[in-house]
Formats: sequence, structure tokens, C-alpha cells
Amino acid sequence: MKFVKTTLVPVLLAGIWISISEFVRNQIIFPDYWVEHYFSLGLEFPAKPINGAVWGIWSMLFSVVLFFISRRFSWIETGLIGWLFGFAMMWLVIGNLGVLPLSLLKFAVPLSVLEAFLASYILHLFKKESPVSGD
Repeated sequence: MKFVKTTLVPVLLAGIWISISEFVRNQIIFPDYWVEHYFSLGLEFPAKPINGAVWGIWSMLFSVVLFFISRRFSWIETGLIGWLFGFAMMWLVIGNLGVLPLSLLKFAVPLSVLEAFLASYILHLFKKESPVSGD
């Protein structure tokens, strides 16, 4: 039962937050940026349910990684490390592939920082009770 309260619940809550944030940002607020950019490349923006499922898996994996980072670092450090590895590196890769609409970054950077830091904060709310805490 302690595992559920100190590990599973915070990871799921952070993962749900990340999934909602990603969905709202990319499928509700800014889909036109993606669709138009992909169209300009002669491609169709991948927005089928399977793509959403893969992003859901990404969100949960990101949450798990943040959980383990959060056991060793403050919530601010966790948010920064998580943002650098979860977003900055992803944008370098998709930018290198030419499928990143650069005009979107002015919105995506602050929203992704909020996403990573709030997920980190959620995880740190449960940190004191965690059996894998490095404290």
C-alpha cells in the first residue's frame, strides 16, 4: 500500500498532467502550426489515435523518469533537468529532421517549462514518504 501512495499515485498524477498539457497544447491550441508546417513539407501531420497513444506512453515514461530524478534533486532541479532532456533534446532532434515548426517555439518553450516544473512539483509533494528517496 505504501508503494501505491508514495510511487504509483504521484507518477500517475504527474503523467496525467503531462498528457493533458501535451494534448491541449498540440491538439487544441496549436494544431494549425503543425498541420501547416507538415503540409509545407508535403507531409500529413500524424494525428491519428495511435499517435495519441504513443504520446500517452511518452507522457507516462517522462513522468517515471521525473520521479526517479526527483528522488535525488529539488523540484526546481528536477524540472530543469527534466525539461532539458524531455523537451530541449526532442526539439533538437525534430528540428534536425526539419519537422519542427520553429515559429511554435515562442509558445512551446514557456508552456513546456510549466509542464515539466508542475509535474516535478506534483512528484515532490509525495517525496518525503517515498521509500526510494535519496534524502
